[in-house]
Amino acid sequence: MNRSSVMKQIKAHVFMGALFFGAALSVSAQTAVKPAAPESKAAVAEAPKAGALGVQSANIFSIAPDANTDPKYADQNNGERDKVQPGNNAPMWRQVGAGVNGYTSLPAAVAPEAGNLIQPFVQYPGSKLTTAGEAWRQVRNNWIIPYGGSLLLIVGVAIALFYYGKGTMKLHGAETGRKIERFTPLERAAHWTNAIAFVLLAVSGVVIAFGKYFILPIIGTTLFGYFTYFLKNVHNFAGPLFAVSLIIVFVTFLKDNWPSKEDFTWLLKGGGMFSGHEVPSHRFNAGEKVVFWFGVLGLGVIVVASGLVLDMLIPGLIYERSTMQIANMIHGVATVLMMAMFMGHIYMGTIGMQGAFSAMREGYVDETWAKEHHELWYNDIKAGKIPAQRSPEAASHGAAASTSASA
Repeated sequence: MNRSSVMKQIKAHVFMGALFFGAALSVSAQTAVKPAAPESKAAVAEAPKAGALGVQSANIFSIAPDANTDPKYADQNNGERDKVQPGNNAPMWRQVGAGVNGYTSLPAAVAPEAGNLIQPFVQYPGSKLTTAGEAWRQVRNNWIIPYGGSLLLIVGVAIALFYYGKGTMKLHGAETGRKIERFTPLERAAHWTNAIAFVLLAVSGVVIAFGKYFILPIIGTTLFGYFTYFLKNVHNFAGPLFAVSLIIVFVTFLKDNWPSKEDFTWLLKGGGMFSGHEVPSHRFNAGEKVVFWFGVLGLGVIVVASGLVLDMLIPGLIYERSTMQIANMIHGVATVLMMAMFMGHIYMGTIGMQGAFSAMREGYVDETWAKEHHELWYNDIKAGKIPAQRSPEAASHGAAASTSASA
């Protein structure tokens, strides 16, 4: 045999030997390992996956699939439920939803509701019977925001249409050049302080409440966030200034705002705004008195009181969520009504009536203006019942002018 034939036979024998060795090893492995007995489904569910890392969660329905057949299943507390279905915290969350207070180490004086996650069910005016937080959201989003915004728009459009149709109320007669002091420096300072604070509060409040509808789409979320945060601080600082100045305004102008019998005639005739004929009135007409009593005093007290609650500045008051929710709703309704009323007042005091703005800016009106718009007040001045110059500075100026004229 040659060398080539010998090599072929060796290779054939090696291949056959390896084949038989592999077959024998496979048979021995199968006979050595016995098949395990079949396990129950519960055991399979409980067994962790091979090679898995970390804490293994359990399938509560596989652990105790028939636990809910217990007649007392719905009455179980969280500890009892954990024995049959570990990880099923339904009893705890059911208590949370019902408004049950949990344990907290915080003092009640600092955090009276720290242990309560969800408020109990209530029904605010305009809301459904639901949790207090959701009820507040329904009132704010479904009533205050849409209807309050609509009221402000309606008043603004009505003023614009009235101005377009009537224009500025002009004087019918020529000015005489003789001036009557309508507002003293103290009265003007109180009014302007209150007016500036009101404008700051109104602008910031409108942006905070309605800005996401007409400003946010234009400037974006980031800039709008910084803008509203700035206005929120302006609102909080202007609020106390408005409250103090409101008290001063009320005390300062109270004397001339008491109702009189002539006010009923003024109201019945609408002040003569549509007829073109002025209705005689005293220093303040019935419309101004309505603004004073209903706007400055009535709504003013409500707005200031609810604002102080929202700023948590009233000592001794327990600031629970329900307290803040109610204060927020009252504040929203009162401020919208106040803004709507003062929009008309601002219109008449600026472009709506000739000479009205200069009267508050400088303090004086012409005799013609006084006679046409407040005839009864003008007649009292002419009769000597009311001095034409009421402040010391104006009185000295008027005396000097009289001496100059007589010389």
